[in-house]
Amino acid sequence: MKSFCQLLLVTIFLMALVPVTVVQGQHVEPKLGINLAGPADWNKEQPFVDVFRFSRQWISHKAGQKWGKGPALELDEHGWVKRLEPMCSVDTPLCLIKGGHFPSGKYTVLYQGKGKITFSNIQKVLEQTPGRIVIQVDARRGGIWLQIKEVDPLDYIRNIRVIMPGFENKYQSNPWRPDFLKRWAGFASLRFMDWMNTNNSSIVTWEDRPKITDASWTLQRGIPVEILCDLANRMSIDPWFCMPHQADDNYIRQFAITVKKHLDPKLKIYIEYSNETWNGMFEQNKYAGKMGQKLGLADKSWQAAWKYTGYRSIQIFKIWEEVFGGVDSLVRVLATQAVNPYVSGQIVHQNDAYKHADALAIAPYMSMNVSAKDADGIVALGLQGVLDRLENESLPRAVKSMQKQKAFAHKLGLELICYEAGQHMVGIHGGQNNQQLTQLFHAANLHPRMGQIYQKYFKAWQNTDGGLMAMFSSVGGWSKWGSWGLMRYADDKPMSQPKMQATLEQLRAWGKN
Repeated sequence: MKSFCQLLLVTIFLMALVPVTVVQGQHVEPKLGINLAGPADWNKEQPFVDVFRFSRQWISHKAGQKWGKGPALELDEHGWVKRLEPMCSVDTPLCLIKGGHFPSGKYTVLYQGKGKITFSNIQKVLEQTPGRIVIQVDARRGGIWLQIKEVDPLDYIRNIRVIMPGFENKYQSNPWRPDFLKRWAGFASLRFMDWMNTNNSSIVTWEDRPKITDASWTLQRGIPVEILCDLANRMSIDPWFCMPHQADDNYIRQFAITVKKHLDPKLKIYIEYSNETWNGMFEQNKYAGKMGQKLGLADKSWQAAWKYTGYRSIQIFKIWEEVFGGVDSLVRVLATQAVNPYVSGQIVHQNDAYKHADALAIAPYMSMNVSAKDADGIVALGLQGVLDRLENESLPRAVKSMQKQKAFAHKLGLELICYEAGQHMVGIHGGQNNQQLTQLFHAANLHPRMGQIYQKYFKAWQNTDGGLMAMFSSVGGWSKWGSWGLMRYADDKPMSQPKMQATLEQLRAWGKN
């Protein structure tokens, strides 16, 4: 009996050394997700082998007039140019990436209809027959410019595809670049906030949605839900959808029905109302504030926005539950401001929203937001001084936010997750215009110490007993507006990018779970 008691005590002691999270009676493991960088002609990740998918809105020209100041265009419902006035043409840039960071070689241009397509900034046209053109591209020259000089109004040019080298016979069965799929293999979730153009979205009705047949997916509407589901299915990764802030109930219902139709039923679905409705820089905050005031939830717009977030989230969650016949497939997310548990309370207690949710989501960035008046002082710290400040001041503040929000979420039986995470070194209020500050922040993001700081950041999240941590963001060039990408370009070597290297190492340590 004595030996049994000793064994029991030893077992209890060893179990106490293992970090365990209990949320509604369940064990929670930390895991990594990723926010994919938004669609644009300058997108550095280039997930699609058809680069026309990320083309820009048509730029209209007329001979003798200033470039880009041509007449308004007559477009069909998909965005194709139906007719051109005399002396007029249209352009769109593709792969607007400097430094040769996209594939060179033979691009195949396919299209339907009649007219004249020409190109700028390519080496030469290699082949040309009706409906098919092969062009030689040297990425070191920068982006490709495609021009339409003539169209037949009775059979106008449409369904343009510009296929990367080697994929002409493959793109219809698999639209994704293999390197892109490989890069994020093993991650637990893909957050589609930027891919859905969630911030400042103009979508209201289901008819407003982006469609597979759209000429481009870079406009305000974003990438079609069917394509998002296809990616999640191919990678066997849980999708995270952000519902547009103005979307009506029918849009929510039809979106959910489409997901149920196309998504692998084994996958979990993260559902969030918009993105950062608490953040005054976005239209969704203004909208939520007005709606909350209209409903009499609060007098002040900011408080009304917090409360409306909880109110509208319940309605959205219920629609998804009706479509899916329950909550087993869903992770219902209430997102809040990381540094302010008071905001969390305003959101989750509105109509007891927390009772209808599964997770509280935060963005516990390691923040170093520097205004113009403080920029010179930060620059004077030098590279090691800035990294010291990030590690010794920004990181502890982020950890404190994690801990406070964890305690708050735990009391309500909610899992704590991150909708965004990472460093947040950026100039604000004019600080972004200090070139030395920008260069210093870029150098800090490239320094090996940044990877070491990320390792401490991940460890802190694990010790806080957090769940999913969706990093922000995937691949994107750095500028005065921030160094958000874990990598700057798709052809970067992960080992040369400290943030990416640290993230991949943590992925291997945590696993997909």
